[in-house]
Amino acid sequence: MPAETTGPAADDRLIVALDLPNALEGLQLAEALGNRVSFYKIGLGMLTTGGLALAGELKQEHGKRIFLDMKLYDIGATVENAVRGIAQFDLDFLTVHGDPHVVRAAREGAAGKDLKILAVTILTSLDRADLDAGLMKSGNIRDLVAERSARAFEAGADGVIASPQEAALIRALPQARDRLIVTPGVRPAGTMPGDQKRVATPAQAIAAGADHIVVGRPIWRARSPANAVRAVLDELP
Repeated sequence: MPAETTGPAADDRLIVALDLPNALEGLQLAEALGNRVSFYKIGLGMLTTGGLALAGELKQEHGKRIFLDMKLYDIGATVENAVRGIAQFDLDFLTVHGDPHVVRAAREGAAGKDLKILAVTILTSLDRADLDAGLMKSGNIRDLVAERSARAFEAGADGVIASPQEAALIRALPQARDRLIVTPGVRPAGTMPGDQKRVATPAQAIAAGADHIVVGRPIWRARSPANAVRAVLDELP
């Protein structure tokens, strides 16, 4: 795909999720979007097909910001060692599960680096029935997300991952001052939610207090990904 470099400057509140089969397709999309997008998410699904190499290339050779979405979870020593290794790539964001022991270990691993540790609260693809099936604590999802966010912030998280529907509640927490809220589950007006269950539009997510929104399929599945990016940016306040 030829690069498209005309149009409005990139807005790094938009993070485009490169949830594609391999690094080559991810690079082709990034090149096609050109300077329209400054921030990309690379997730676990691409880890075995060149994802880390793509993260390095987009960061070092194309000047992009990179969100590595690994959702790490393990004993503290293992998480700390894994994050210490990842931090050497000089990336921007990394996700870990929001359990306090995981967050504390990740902070140790990222010590001395600019890597921001983002704690996953409750996945945006889950609803109360899913939590019940997994024997998770009872209660309203919004309240559980707020509680997990507060505990993650207290453990040292630089920010949290939560659905747009919980962003305002998190932003109101005393512990959320100067912390990041990143919201997947964002769908431009008129698009289908797919496998996401707690969704909102880009404008709704930002108005609720999100610092960054993550959009994937509505962009890379579009007939014109560049036009899809423009549509998302047009919705941002």
